[in-house]
Amino acid sequence: MTSRSTPPPTAPGRRPAAPRRLLVLDVVGLTPRLLRHMPQLRALADSGAHAPLGTVLPAVTCAAQSTFLTGAPPAEHGIVGNGWYFRELGEVFLWRQHNGLVGGDKLWDAARRVHPGYSVANICWWYAMGSDTDITVTPRPVYYADGRKEPDCYTRPADLHDELTAEFGTFPLFHFWGPGADLASSQWVIDATRHIMRTRPTDLTLCYLPHLDYDLQRYGPDDPRSHAAARDLDTALGPLLDDARATRATVVVLSEYGITRVSRAVDINRALRRAGLLEVHTQDGMEYLDPGASRAFAVADHQIAHVYLRHPDRPGELRAVQEALSELDGIAELLDDRGKKTHGLDHPRSGELVAVAEPDAWFTYYYWLDDARAPDFAQLVEIHRKPGYDPVELFMDPRDPYVRLRAAGALARKKLGLRYRMAVVPLDPSPVRGSHGRLPADPDEGPLLICSRPDALDGSGPIAATDVKPLLLRLAGLQ
Repeated sequence: MTSRSTPPPTAPGRRPAAPRRLLVLDVVGLTPRLLRHMPQLRALADSGAHAPLGTVLPAVTCAAQSTFLTGAPPAEHGIVGNGWYFRELGEVFLWRQHNGLVGGDKLWDAARRVHPGYSVANICWWYAMGSDTDITVTPRPVYYADGRKEPDCYTRPADLHDELTAEFGTFPLFHFWGPGADLASSQWVIDATRHIMRTRPTDLTLCYLPHLDYDLQRYGPDDPRSHAAARDLDTALGPLLDDARATRATVVVLSEYGITRVSRAVDINRALRRAGLLEVHTQDGMEYLDPGASRAFAVADHQIAHVYLRHPDRPGELRAVQEALSELDGIAELLDDRGKKTHGLDHPRSGELVAVAEPDAWFTYYYWLDDARAPDFAQLVEIHRKPGYDPVELFMDPRDPYVRLRAAGALARKKLGLRYRMAVVPLDPSPVRGSHGRLPADPDEGPLLICSRPDALDGSGPIAATDVKPLLLRLAGLQ
């Protein structure tokens, strides 16, 4: 496979050839096993080229996408997960959106050194805000002064916002994540992508399709409902694939990870608290993680957890944390400095230790020992306040017989313009049946790359995530 390199500059006085148009679809969770349930993408793979796609550790959206677009591992671009502990602020933040967090040479920077007018549209790939793309669409709620959060998106150019909203309705944020997450969000992204390709064609179009993330985490990858989700997304993709063929755009389909079946949750922060290493503070009877005061705590991110130490250089401190976690059932590895370096994860944003879950396990962010002391945001879809990822947000509390009635009441208050609290998320992690973040043990359960051009790949085997950027440059005719 082509190694990572920077395209040479165009010779003086020589006009660069027009680049070939590319449509790059990030079909989250796509694997060779799921492809069997997606006839249109399977036909694209059969008529074009396909290969297993190596991913990065952690195999999560923000880290993988940043590697695809920079050709660098997390140790270089700095995106060590979907979030991390911002040591300079003393806060955990997940799902930040500004492209300034991503280090390294971006795909479009390399393309523009060869073809200065190279144009890019980013429809919902992450870290879209503040990037040097020509067109940007990304989820961005409206946060009103009275505390309400309403669905919306950010666009650049700004007038594209009203154009897309008038054509396809408000961006369906509550179908993009949460108990109501379903095909509606990916359908909106597909429709917006088709519209942009018709009205504002660019050399490169990036399109993020999250639909498979939902039912595969809810039910596991082998459940018939997950297979149905794959078929539904495949059907929805048909018109977009037809548009690409009509404009002779090369289509590249890739995925960041495969979702595998899990059966148990690992409460890593509770283990650290019981060992006297994690501290909380209490307000109004609710406990909040106190990362600045804790000797150690973990930022849980699917099957990976970054473990941060307050005083890592104190004698015996690292050993104390390792001992506290060594007997915790569900941890496969604790990566120290050597282990992080081996996996290309040795960046200052990483924890002093990185825990990797067993194949059938995943990490909760929970740090309280009594559910009665849980913070009120624990039962909300609140991705920015929780100090870790919470897949339980995909469910309504099955133990609450009035959960749907209370949700309807909250929705009614919302429609009246009143403040509301949609406290429907369970505190029981057991419903989760799928997760990701580890490196795949079986290529059939790992990510996949498909290209509409039969000559796109050399057939030598899997493609490394760091080779996606040079591959796209070559397919565009820029390398």
